[in-house]
This record gives sequence, C-alpha cells and structure tokens, in this order.
Amino acid sequence: MSLSLVHSRALLGLQARPVVVEVHLANGLPSFTLVGLADTEVKEARERVRSAIQNSGLEFPGNKRITVNLAPADLPKDSGRFDLPIALGILAASGQLDPRKLAGYEFAGELSLGGDLRPVRGALAMSLALASEAGSKRAQLVLPEGSAQEAALVPDVRIYRALHLLDVAKQFLPGDVPPEADDGWVRVATTDKPGEAHYPDLADVKGQAAAKRALEIAAAGGHSLLLMGAPGSGKSMLAQRFAGLLPAMTTQEALESAAIASLGGRFSLARWAVRPTCSPHHTASAVALVGGGSPPRPGEISLAHCGVLFLDELPEFPRAALEALREPLETGCITIARAAQRAEFPARFQLIAAMNPCPCGYLGSSLRACRCSPEQVARYQGKLSGPLIDRIDLHVEVGALAAHELINAPAGEGTASIRQRVVAARDRAVNRQGSANQALEGQAIDAQCQLEAATATFLNTAASRLGWSGRSIHRCLKVARTIADLAGAAQVDAGHVAEAVQYRRALKGV
Repeated sequence: MSLSLVHSRALLGLQARPVVVEVHLANGLPSFTLVGLADTEVKEARERVRSAIQNSGLEFPGNKRITVNLAPADLPKDSGRFDLPIALGILAASGQLDPRKLAGYEFAGELSLGGDLRPVRGALAMSLALASEAGSKRAQLVLPEGSAQEAALVPDVRIYRALHLLDVAKQFLPGDVPPEADDGWVRVATTDKPGEAHYPDLADVKGQAAAKRALEIAAAGGHSLLLMGAPGSGKSMLAQRFAGLLPAMTTQEALESAAIASLGGRFSLARWAVRPTCSPHHTASAVALVGGGSPPRPGEISLAHCGVLFLDELPEFPRAALEALREPLETGCITIARAAQRAEFPARFQLIAAMNPCPCGYLGSSLRACRCSPEQVARYQGKLSGPLIDRIDLHVEVGALAAHELINAPAGEGTASIRQRVVAARDRAVNRQGSANQALEGQAIDAQCQLEAATATFLNTAASRLGWSGRSIHRCLKVARTIADLAGAAQVDAGHVAEAVQYRRALKGV
C-alpha cells in the first residue's frame, strides 16, 4: 500500500484539534512535499524525519515522490510534534509498518536526527481532549518521555511512553508479530500525585495586622487586592504568601492550571496542585500579560489561572497592559482574536497589586519625609485609570514598621490557622450559593446580602460621600458578605458593611 493515515493533534489555544497525517508514495522524480497549512517548524520536519529514519536502521524511500498532507488543511499547525506521525506514515506507506495497527493510536513527538524522541508542548491538553471525546473506543496516545508522564495525569486515558523512533516502529511491524515489551515502550500508569502543596508561611511577616486581615478576606471571597505603602513595608512578602491561604485545588482546577502551564512550557510534576503565583516584571507588554502571538499563546493572566497574579509597582506597568486587565477581571477568561484565528484561554485569577503612594514612596510615612510635589503625586497615581481601580475590591495601606517595632515584634499568625478560617468561610458561601462571593452578580448580590434598613441607609450615605459607582457598591456588598462569612454570621449587618467600606478608599495624593 502506498497510502497511509496516522492520527495526531494540533494545538489551537487550549484546544487540541484532531489531525490526520496522510502520506502517499508515488513513482516519479524523488521529492518530499509537505502541505496542509504547516508552519516553518513543521516544514523543517522533512530533514529531521529523513535523518531519523536512516539513523534508526530503517529504510527511507528516497527514490519515491513523497507527499504528506496534514488534514484539515485550514487548521494551522506548528512545532515539531508532527515529526513522529510523519515518520510512521512514511514507514507504513512504504510497507515497513502495518497501517491497520496504527489506526487505534494517536502520536506526537519531535525527532532528533538520531531518532530520539523529544518532549512537546501541550501534552496535557492533548490528553484532556482525548478524555473528553464521547464513545467507548478511545484512541491511545503515544508520547515521548516527559510528555507521557504529564499526559498521564488525566485519568482514564491510555498513555504510552516511547524513547526512540525504533521503539515505536517495533510495535507496528507487519504480520502477527506480538508487541515487544521493553524499557523503550511502556504504558504509563496514572501518575502518582505529589503530597500536600507547600507555600511560604505568613508568620514570616511581622506586624501588619490590617494587611493580613485584608489578605484573609480576599482569600475567603476570591477578591482582588491593592496594597499601597512605602518601600520595604512588606507588600511583596504579603503577596508572595497569599496563595497559601487559598483552599486546596480540586482535581479539575489542577488539570486546567497544568494544561495552561504545559502550553507555556512551564509545567513540572513537582508543581502539581500548587496554586501558581505569576509575578511579571513591570516592563511586561500587553501581549505578555494577556497573551497573543501567532499562534496564540497564553499570557501571564492565563498562566495564573486558579492562582495569583501579583503585579508589583503597579503604576510602572504600561498603560495598555493594565487596561487589558479590565475584561478578564470581570469575565475570568480572555479571547485573543486575530485575522487568521481566534483562541480563548481561561483567566480566573486573583489579582494582588502593590504600589508606592508617590514617586519617592514615602508619602504619609512616619519614618521619612516625602519629597514629591502634589503635582508629582497626582501624576503618579493618575497612571491608574478609574475603571481599573474600580474593579479592585480591596484597597489597603501597608504602614512601614520602625526598627524597634520590627525587631521586637512577635511572630505573626501562621498560614495554616488563617487558611482554616478561609476554607470554612469559602465552604459557607459555596454551600449557600454555589460559588465564591466574588462571583455573585446582579440579583444574587441582593438575595445573599439582604441589608436591614439602617444598614442600607449607612451604605447609601457612604457611597454618596465617596462618589462610588454602581460597581463599587456591588463590590463593597460582596466584600461585606465575605466578612460576614468569616464571622459565621447569616446576615450582613452594619459592622460588616462598615469594615468593607474602609477597604474601598479612593487614591488621593494628600
């Protein structure tokens, strides 16, 4: 037979679309043509595949006219993941392998010139796509070492690990040859999950009771938080320990987070079920932050999915990058639309931002005098737009401690005890409404808060004096609902609302 079909998958965003690698051998002038909207990396597979087959002791049909089609033709293909299926297709079309045996498998892997298999990006996305397909007869996935262990995190999917092209070829020889079991070809069992995730302890931060209280509220309700204070006051330490306060990841959350990390080439088994904390530098562009490129790749907000996005020195970020955060903060996803293709990535993260109150950083500090003029302060704080600040639930001032206060301060409360209260409050919210308080919208906010007349009057008065928008009022109510959950209260009262109002201060250069 001079025609063979091999199955693989192409990545489009977080989706792994099926691809059929069609290989045809014909008489004529020797050539190797690859078609099907292949990127440069895929077209370079011609040289890798030729060398890998020859160096593996197999026969490359160099005297034939070889045509490889990656179908569907309108789906973009990139990276070296198609090296292995192209090589197998050529071997099957030339009669060295049995095409019928290849039918129940899907393949992905980059080949070295010597035939060794190298890991590919997005193996977990491929495995998730395979698991989600309906039908009792699912294909089996053959991947290189590293990628196979990653894909095996998905339950109920048959994953095989191969080290070399020859290890794969030996399993599909023509005739009734039984498959060989050796170290180069093994079925990978569902990977044993690592133990409990470990995070830095909040007890390392001395003092800062108000800021720690805000972290506890933010973790319990899924709220975003802005920390403002002088340099060295502990803003970064607080933010880096925030992920440890969040409830443990569910299996679905861990799979989603790992799949996105795999697309970005950042996945590690040691980080399984550990909530990510992404801290991009303030020179990051809008594309680096929200994602983009061709083909579209996830940005920092998607890599922080189910975790924390920490933006230090918030006013120093490019204006376009900050404004791009508006929609993801509301919707929990980001859609990257380009002329040729469109991709959607999840971006359900918790934003923790930190900033100085002024250019020199010491406005309002009791330790050093501020040397900034009112115009400089206004210009610095004006780098943050009102709509963006409006979408941040909690605004907290972090005061700097004097030397004697820092040295003599006792160790603070640890992460473990605070997390217990956070988990209890989050469970109350989920049992009551099916989601965290931050996800409440529209009538659900009124239904879950149900303020008494005096409490409602207090909130209306505060909102009028502070010039709040409707969004600010709703976010204040959601924070108040979280404070009530932490206190174990069924009703939101005036005390809960009053504390929530304190966390909605406007930035002022005074």
